Amino acid sequence: MLRALVGPTASGKTEAGIALATALGADVVSVDSMLVYRGMDVGTAKPTAEQRAMVPHHLLDLADPSERFTVARFQTEAGSVLGRVASPLLVGGSGLYFRAVVDELRFPPEDPAVRAALESEADELGADELYRRLAASDPVAADRIEPGNVRRTIRALEVTAITGAPFSEFAAAWEVYDSARVRVAGIRMDTRTLDARVRGRVASMLDAGWVSEVEGLVARGFGAWLTASQAIGYAELAAHLDGRLALDEAMTQTVKRTKELARRQQAWFRRDPRIEWFDAGEGGAVEIVPDVRAYLEAA
Repeated sequence: MLRALVGPTASGKTEAGIALATALGADVVSVDSMLVYRGMDVGTAKPTAEQRAMVPHHLLDLADPSERFTVARFQTEAGSVLGRVASPLLVGGSGLYFRAVVDELRFPPEDPAVRAALESEADELGADELYRRLAASDPVAADRIEPGNVRRTIRALEVTAITGAPFSEFAAAWEVYDSARVRVAGIRMDTRTLDARVRGRVASMLDAGWVSEVEGLVARGFGAWLTASQAIGYAELAAHLDGRLALDEAMTQTVKRTKELARRQQAWFRRDPRIEWFDAGEGGAVEIVPDVRAYLEAA
């Protein structure tokens, strides 16, 4: 049985995961959709070199930001890691990536030509128009996708174009939660506390050189249609560097989008009945490590 720690962004998963892995004699296996990108470190709150030296980490830095990285590829990479790591501890906030690993979900087919046509339409008509089309044809899928997430909107429309079936139908089988597969602890925070931690984390990222990091990515060809550009804050800072947003406005938008992400993550994980919830305070998830450890060790 796998063991896992999940929760929303800015809840302190990284520090708690390291403490838990150390106590359990485990390796940290990331289940985060943005930590897979090389060179995107500050703005994704990727574990630092010092933190990685404390305990082995896996499934980080798998692709360049210009690569199209899919959850199916992540699932394959994770399978390889789990096949060779004796004691893995899954840690992350990307619900789909978590379930792809734990429940071995099946994913619908792809067609590069169809996707390319949809990407051209996105360029011509705009992301809003594609999202409206998705909402009209598959409101269930649209409800689970952020309106500004062009990549996922295109993916949902691509699946419908290829199969003739709504993207949401493929997710119907995902409503089965096998409790024999994983023992999972969830970090829960009240909205006020989590919002304050989000604001603090965004400010600390700025102090840690986030603008310089984005400058480097822009110099390498980072743009609005790269898969990794969906990472919150990167698009805003790219717009700032291009003179389209003042820095304070870019950060305001980043904080707003990060709060929205945290709420979506919490909603996603609440659907999983296997999760045992632990309440964390202002200090973050590291405060609840003893209780979480006891729970995971009972597996």
